[in-house]
Amino acid sequence: MGGGRTTPTEVDFHFDVMCPFAYQTSRWIRDVRTQTDLTINWKFFSLEEINRQDGKKHPWEREWSYGWSMMRIGALLRRTSMDDLDRWYERAGRALHEDGHKPHDPDVARHLLIELDLDPSIVDVAINDESTHDEVRAEHDRVVSAGGYGVPTLFFPEFVNDEGEPECFFGPVVLDPPTGDAALRLWTATTAWLEFPYLFELQRPKNASHGAVIADRFRPYLEARDWVSIDRGTVVAFGD
Repeated sequence: MGGGRTTPTEVDFHFDVMCPFAYQTSRWIRDVRTQTDLTINWKFFSLEEINRQDGKKHPWEREWSYGWSMMRIGALLRRTSMDDLDRWYERAGRALHEDGHKPHDPDVARHLLIELDLDPSIVDVAINDESTHDEVRAEHDRVVSAGGYGVPTLFFPEFVNDEGEPECFFGPVVLDPPTGDAALRLWTATTAWLEFPYLFELQRPKNASHGAVIADRFRPYLEARDWVSIDRGTVVAFGD
């Protein structure tokens, strides 16, 4: 795999802005990027869609659909610059998961774009452009086709499996993203799995004390959300 190399230089990071665990992992992988030559390609996945109940509208059938619409804004930004999407995800994620604001509100989204020296009308342009639906949906479907079910999901384009598809991992799921040398150690531990194509799962079960810590750390998100979350082990998902 990967022409004999053992450490990836590129990763496709699928996220939903609304997911607190994906946000924590994104903080970690950005730290890895500052210390290595890693390229991060930000891509999308919808918890609203993967957890949609029968009879409910798909997120692309709604005029405004929280995480889906946030990613449509990101899709439009990415057409100009991956860096713009990078900055948008970081700022919107920080607004929700640390500051307790509501980036999924269109007016707040416009304000955050202004903070980034970007045109606030991008919100309306993205929502009026049906092709942004297509981009988010295609990347969501990519994860599902690979057997994925949540975020963070990582694809490694330089490392392919027996079917010729990029290796795909769910996680790592972290509550306190490590920095510095610790971030690099976690990166080494994560990418070591690439050597073992049939190593599928290693998980630390969460006990009651873990749940209390998670609830405390995610308080800004829990107070700012406008939906019910579903606890599915390591995934905090959307519910109706």
